[in-house]
Amino acid sequence: MPRVLRLSDYRRRIPAICFRRDELNLLLSLYSRRVIGGEWRDYAIDHDARHAAFSIFRRSSDRPIFTVCKFADGTHAEGDYVLYSGRTAVKRGRTMADALAWFDRNLKLVSN
Repeated sequence: MPRVLRLSDYRRRIPAICFRRDELNLLLSLYSRRVIGGEWRDYAIDHDARHAAFSIFRRSSDRPIFTVCKFADGTHAEGDYVLYSGRTAVKRGRTMADALAWFDRNLKLVSN
C-alpha cells in the first residue's frame, strides 16, 4: 500500500532572505553601467535563510571581484548590507544605496 506524505513536512520552515525589487534595480543599474564600460561581465544571485548575495565577476570562470550581501533585518550592528571585495568587507550600510555608494567615490591622484 502506498504511503501518503505531507508536503508541508518537507518545506522550509525558515523563509530565505531575498532582495526586494528596488534593491535589485539599484544593483542591476550599477551592473549594467559597469558592463557597458567593459569592467564586469557576469553576475550571480544566491539566497538562503542567513543572507542574499549578488556576486559580480570580471570573467565567468573567475571568483567574484565584488559581492553585495543582504542580511536579515537587525542582525548586524553596522548595517544589514555589506559590500565585499574578495573576503574583505569594504563598505557597510543600513540601506542598499549606502553600501553601493562606495562605487561612486572620487579617485584622488596620489603622485605625479
